[in-house]
Amino acid sequence: MNRYFVTCARGLEPLLVRELAALGAAGVAPGRGGVYFEGGPAIVYRASLWLRTAVRILRPVLEADVRTPDELYEAVRSILWSEYMTPDHTLAVDCNARNSGITHSQYASRRVKDAICDQFRERVGRRPSVDTERPSIGLNLHIANDHAILSLDASWDSLHKRGYRPIQTRAPLNEALAAGLLMQCGYDGSVPLYDPMCGSGTFAIEGSWIALDRPPGLTRKWFGFFGWMDFDKGLWSAIREDARRSVKAALAHPAGGSDVRQDAIDFACGNARAAGVGHLLSFERLALKQVRPPPVYHPAYSSATRPTASGSAKKKNWSRCTSRSETQ
Repeated sequence: MNRYFVTCARGLEPLLVRELAALGAAGVAPGRGGVYFEGGPAIVYRASLWLRTAVRILRPVLEADVRTPDELYEAVRSILWSEYMTPDHTLAVDCNARNSGITHSQYASRRVKDAICDQFRERVGRRPSVDTERPSIGLNLHIANDHAILSLDASWDSLHKRGYRPIQTRAPLNEALAAGLLMQCGYDGSVPLYDPMCGSGTFAIEGSWIALDRPPGLTRKWFGFFGWMDFDKGLWSAIREDARRSVKAALAHPAGGSDVRQDAIDFACGNARAAGVGHLLSFERLALKQVRPPPVYHPAYSSATRPTASGSAKKKNWSRCTSRSETQ
């Protein structure tokens, strides 16, 4: 049994705790910007499929106080990397450094790769190659206040990338955040869902997946743990098939949205089809003033979406609504 840290947006930790507990994870405990849990491959596979608010699932393999790139190199060299990979694996390191003597994240990533490759070259005469797009072994390096945590990345691509949004509108809503907001509101599909500023359709799609009990990871083609030495393809296939069978065929209540821009409606419809719910959701072009107050929506407040105009419409047509533009 290994210990993991699942990252998420700040404020979503309580929701992520609930999600992990519902999956049967052991040792669930909230942290800063994420949640800890313990388990074996099965819980990692289920979490990768089912977690709606998660960003990455990380398995720490090293914690050390480091102040220089050379200290980082030596710390990484102290790990027996043959327990995690072989020279035939490909490797990539993603680094985030702040408040540290190590200020160049790309150089820190290079020193980690150098330490691993040098160890393999000395021991077996060969070294792993680098693949930054889809590595067999992806590593996540987090350095804060001269303290480094190096983890195997079970996700590599962020889990918010569900695989259904190849194109985006000008102010896209993060999928994991959208799901978290819906969950925080208690949405479970037992009431209609309508987003009058639907943009690329994220709220409607995520809401429909919640209502259908559809795992958000079901459409993804690849996870970081596929290249791990202990990856059990048979177990993964069985867990994925069980998840696929749990998906409901239809929504109990209607869901969809509208937008003033036709290109947004086109994006939303395309994304819904890619998400497998195009036949269940309804999108139409409508001005905000033509729409009754919905239960949930993505408020347009960036410069790209003209906050003053949308805020004025909300105030004029929805007497109990306060626009962000008028409270800034």
